[in-house]
Amino acid sequence: MKERILVIDDDEAITTALRRMLSFEGYTVEVALDGEEGLRKVREAIPDLIILDILMPGIDGVEVCRRLRSTEDVPILMLTARDEVADRVRGLDAGADDYLVKPFAPDELLARVRALLRRRDPRGRSATLRFADLTVETRTRQVFRGDREIKLSAKEFDLLAYFARHPRQVLTREQLLEAVWGYAFDGESNIVDVYVGYLRQKLEARNEPRLIHTVRGVGFVLRE
Repeated sequence: MKERILVIDDDEAITTALRRMLSFEGYTVEVALDGEEGLRKVREAIPDLIILDILMPGIDGVEVCRRLRSTEDVPILMLTARDEVADRVRGLDAGADDYLVKPFAPDELLARVRALLRRRDPRGRSATLRFADLTVETRTRQVFRGDREIKLSAKEFDLLAYFARHPRQVLTREQLLEAVWGYAFDGESNIVDVYVGYLRQKLEARNEPRLIHTVRGVGFVLRE
């Protein structure tokens, strides 16, 4: 199976060149021209690697990387036109796995892509999440409780996947709202509680034991 690479960059000359170069090497390449589109494409299907430009209008690469790191462990190679130490530090602190300055030599970029893909768990550690009798397939966005497949909306899936990546960890509403919806908790919204309710209805439709529990005054936890 070909490895999938998502390129997030607002420079169409760069994305065209990267698509041609990477496709020639046998990779399947998708392109997003801004941060919002990139985040949406990752939610739709998690790639094997992301090449991410740091300087973009709207949501810049550092913020995209930070949001991705709250839910995904996909390798991220960050690109920038500036070779400032502060920029490299910001990108790496946000969760980037590697950093390359434009203009770059094609052979060096391909070598870094190969190195990042080799570092991944060969079993695809981010692809399947399991807890008790719950299985979450992040690539196909399928969910099973035992042998029963559970149909979820996109946001329900994102929320459940976040719980599945942090089992037995008490998660605050603030954490969940920022990680799944991408904005800060204002103390007024009850959207997290509403979606937890949706998940419970679907996960417990056949009277299965509860998996998402409320921790009063704090938030929620995925546990037996």
